[in-house]
Amino acid sequence: MTAEPVPRVVVADDQELVRTGFRLILTARGIDVVGEAADGAEAVAAVLELRPDVVLMDIRMPTMDGLEAARRILAQAPECRVIMLTTFDLDEYVYASLAAGASGFLLKDVTPAHLAAAVRLVDTGDALLAPSITRRLVERFASGDHKLGAGLETPAVHRDLAVLTPREHQVLTLMGRGLSNRELARALTLSEATVKTHVARIFAKLSLRDRAQAVVLAYETGLVSPGESVETVTPGG
Repeated sequence: MTAEPVPRVVVADDQELVRTGFRLILTARGIDVVGEAADGAEAVAAVLELRPDVVLMDIRMPTMDGLEAARRILAQAPECRVIMLTTFDLDEYVYASLAAGASGFLLKDVTPAHLAAAVRLVDTGDALLAPSITRRLVERFASGDHKLGAGLETPAVHRDLAVLTPREHQVLTLMGRGLSNRELARALTLSEATVKTHVARIFAKLSLRDRAQAVVLAYETGLVSPGESVETVTPGG
């Protein structure tokens, strides 16, 4: 049996204690922390030098904040995955970070097991959106405040959903509501393998890099409306 590749991680946080804690947690779970950074500028330099698979990026740092650092990293190393770290789930940069290409968010009070699982998850190309953060995103769209990334370049994705089949519309809709592949399979009475195939086709057709962009696109295009329940999407098609 072929061993799973070990994710290579850079931890960016202006607090040394936080960096050390994350390093110890990840190393103990078989994840390779190849570098650390105390601000956004150091994070960009570390990524370009070390080429990690995943960056754990604090949003609020001196010199250059995590949002700007994420934008620069993803512009120069698009294969890298960035997980934004926040102290508060109501952080004003949530939407802007998603628009900049971040693959997800974690609150700093995350459990050690969840932290390691999150790194492995985004390393496989998936996205991580904590329920509390997803709810905040929905609330901002509901209030019409979906221009939080104004002045920022949005991901280069296709917004013409006409290229999707009816089934792919359903899958994208449920992804927009935060459902995992397992939950999608249950909701649409499909196997997880079939769901993965649909997700891959959606990403290819719409030039999406991961689920985080899919969530943003679902709300920007009106495919998902705040307040809708999962039951409004019926199997079929």
